[in-house]
Amino acid sequence: MIAQNIESILEELPQGVKLVAVSKFQPLEALLEAYAMGQRCFGENRPQEFAAKAVQMPQDVEWHFIGHLQTNKLKLVLPYAHIVESIDTVHLLEAVDNWGAQHDKVINVLLEVHIGAEETKQGFTPEEVIELLDSVTSDGGSGQLPPSEAIAAQSSLPNQVFGPLPLSRRGWQPSEGGHARCYQNINFCGLMGMASHVDDEEAIAADFERIKRLFDECRTRFPQLKDFTQLSIGMSGDWRIAVRHGSTEVRIGTAIFGPRKY
Repeated sequence: MIAQNIESILEELPQGVKLVAVSKFQPLEALLEAYAMGQRCFGENRPQEFAAKAVQMPQDVEWHFIGHLQTNKLKLVLPYAHIVESIDTVHLLEAVDNWGAQHDKVINVLLEVHIGAEETKQGFTPEEVIELLDSVTSDGGSGQLPPSEAIAAQSSLPNQVFGPLPLSRRGWQPSEGGHARCYQNINFCGLMGMASHVDDEEAIAADFERIKRLFDECRTRFPQLKDFTQLSIGMSGDWRIAVRHGSTEVRIGTAIFGPRKY
């Protein structure tokens, strides 16, 4: 069944859209069946399960961590992760950057965006994403502008999608000397997001369209971020809609493996 499901999904996916098989709560045998079919990208939500599977699966697996990550669990995830897709706070971003500096590793990340209506979802608002990336790329990407200069630089930008940028990102703190942090051990690779958990396909499409507009805005404003090319939207129930709205990666679990094995 798993092999047939993967084959069916790959037949529909446009060229250039990556399939991440989300294997949360699935037994190792299910992952190996998918691997035998040629699947190499797997996503996990839970740090302990992620680490356990990473050491048991073949070494050429590309591991994506896609769940909520606490800073005290970094040691379970970062040694194995090809990319962390769920960076949802500045606090977490700084902790990942620090871990990378300590272990001489650059960590690929996606910024998780909160677009949908649910208050319980984690993630940055669109305005916070823009402001964070502006702080990273100011001064040519080497060092940062002081807040007063950052405001002046922001005022010179066109108010394209999200308008003027407030210096009020959640968790933003200047370092000594009034400079925003420069993330030397972080590689910003794009955005990850989810649509509202509703049955209305028009509402889902609208959420994906907003995330895509933000993604395009980031690529336009911050061409210095050469690897900012990934838009991870779309899951088992809505991936076809996501693909129509520019997804470069879909995260599919149930439609591949069937119900989770708790």
